[in-house]
Amino acid sequence: MHIHPSKELLKTVFPDFLFNPQSIQNIAQFPTFLSTIRYFERLTETYFDAIPFEIQNEFILKRLKQLIEICRVNPIWKERIDQAIGKEKLNDFETFSAIPLTDKEIYTDLFSGKRPGMIVPIENGNFQIANSGGTASGRSSEIVFSKKELRDTYRWAGNFIGKHIISRYMEEQQAKWIGTTLSDSQLWSSGTMVGGVLQEIPNVNYLGIGPMSAKIYQRIMQNPGQKGFMGIVRDIAMLVPYASELNDQQKGSLRIALYGSGCLPEKIKSDLKDIYQNLIILSFFAATQAETIGLQLNPESSILTAVPGLHLIEIVNKNGKWVRENEEGDLVVTRLFANEAPVLRYKLGDRVIRRPNYTSRFLNSIQFEYVGRSDDFISLINHQFYAPHFLTLLSKKLETDSIFSFNKIAEEFQFQINQNTETLNLIIAISNLYEMKNQYDKHKDKICDIMIQSLIESDKKNTLSHSLFEKLKHKCQFNIHFVEKESSMIYRTDVGKTPLIYKKQ
Repeated sequence: MHIHPSKELLKTVFPDFLFNPQSIQNIAQFPTFLSTIRYFERLTETYFDAIPFEIQNEFILKRLKQLIEICRVNPIWKERIDQAIGKEKLNDFETFSAIPLTDKEIYTDLFSGKRPGMIVPIENGNFQIANSGGTASGRSSEIVFSKKELRDTYRWAGNFIGKHIISRYMEEQQAKWIGTTLSDSQLWSSGTMVGGVLQEIPNVNYLGIGPMSAKIYQRIMQNPGQKGFMGIVRDIAMLVPYASELNDQQKGSLRIALYGSGCLPEKIKSDLKDIYQNLIILSFFAATQAETIGLQLNPESSILTAVPGLHLIEIVNKNGKWVRENEEGDLVVTRLFANEAPVLRYKLGDRVIRRPNYTSRFLNSIQFEYVGRSDDFISLINHQFYAPHFLTLLSKKLETDSIFSFNKIAEEFQFQINQNTETLNLIIAISNLYEMKNQYDKHKDKICDIMIQSLIESDKKNTLSHSLFEKLKHKCQFNIHFVEKESSMIYRTDVGKTPLIYKKQ
């Protein structure tokens, strides 16, 4: 590896004119960020993801400095930036972290309707619009991408998956097939965007499947070679019943299952591994504004690894400042592949734990661990409890007390809250319905107490308060309901996702 002194090298890669955009037309003609990275790789004779962290960070800081100057061409962004950090150039990450977070409400104001937050106006064309799913207030929200920059994103992320996942878990000599069950509908562009990444994995055949039936699955599995699928949790779970018509050779050809939009229950993971002896199950963590944020590289660890150079990943506290390693915070991203419609410090609405960086000769990257959605709070008697923390404690206590093992039986689950009656129900879809109903009836009162204890302990600000316990026990109702798989009692969105919390009216 040949690396020039970093200041000299970065001045070559980022000439002065890139920090002094004169006009919208000027910005539209800037070199893409991917071309800048490629130039950097040629000069260093090293792949960007293998560059040491110190130099990666200097490079990304330069890119952020450029993005800020690009954003200042827009009067709205200029005001937001100048009020936070003044009119000076960006010199460090701490200064960047002073820029206000862009939450979904602000993003909607900037990029919907007349889209006043765009740098290159929508009238210039060559943009792609996608639905972001709406905000907590119910307002619709749309995401704007430059098609040119989106294609670069696909190439960069697809190459990363090829190097760090496909090469690890698929054999070079055999044909390789990767498909996604995601599909586009009502401005949702999941199929296009994830499919765009998967299509760019080198030396892999791509299958744009969309909603998949057992018949189509069987046809796909008849292709010679190794297969992989990416889909939402429910799609990956369906690979269990779909296996009934496959022979052993076909089952052995399924090598990779990538799941997104939630946590795959441990019971489903276990069932999949029992059926498909060569299967590796990994999380593909993405969002509409950031189509590939983190990927699970090791099936034995839930830690996610970011794609170096694709985003600035920040994990922040309530004041918008970076948390320390192994601390939990809100996930904030800045797309680095964005000259024409950049968004600075976009708060995605996910809670994650910052983990130590991945460091090796071949990969140096930021790592984090997904916890849950930022708004996954259970509200009872004017108290708020974070549901993912509660569920972790509850499942441990139920198993410790030999009542049942949540991870071994739950195939789908959801908290349902009725705030009018102060009722919290945990709905669990299982196979052995009759047996578990009997078990629950035997321990109903004890389970209620365990639910209350776990709820209180999930709020780290509280100790196990006797007064709060009594309030919850006498003013609220706590139940676990066991239902059949695919039960209509579990609320699912129009695209088949199962929210962790459903608030009943």
